[in-house]
Amino acid sequence: MTKPFKILGIQQIAIGGEHKTRLRKLWVDLLGFEYKSTFVSERENVDEDICAIGQGIYEIEVDLMQPLDVDKKPAVHQTPLNHIGLWVDDLPKAVEWLSAQGLRFAPGGIRKGAAGHDITFVHPKGNAEFPLCGEGVLIELVQATPDIIQGLGS
Repeated sequence: MTKPFKILGIQQIAIGGEHKTRLRKLWVDLLGFEYKSTFVSERENVDEDICAIGQGIYEIEVDLMQPLDVDKKPAVHQTPLNHIGLWVDDLPKAVEWLSAQGLRFAPGGIRKGAAGHDITFVHPKGNAEFPLCGEGVLIELVQATPDIIQGLGS
């Protein structure tokens, strides 16, 4: 079975908590990750600090997330390891092919993510129509930029 796309590497790890100030103390102040920006979305119930380590195509993003409202969904603070993001060389082809294999995607389709890349999410739970899933893990597929495709695609 030939896939029409390639997973290139880890793009991000998203970590949730009720208070991102505590997360930032650990990841930025103590571990030395660089704070890059803040993203807030009412629709996604999130206030997140985008941090990173590494440079260029080797940069890995770590998103420190807290919910805008702890009583609303999505509950970005539960579980603490919210999701993992993977670079993909051709996101539309990946979604089409993976869906045809029975992989379930979360509602919302392909859209712009916090860092400006096109993204979509693999659902953590399967159903009757799409039995394959993230097996309890939310997985974000992220469209890689041309330089990342060139650097990591070999």
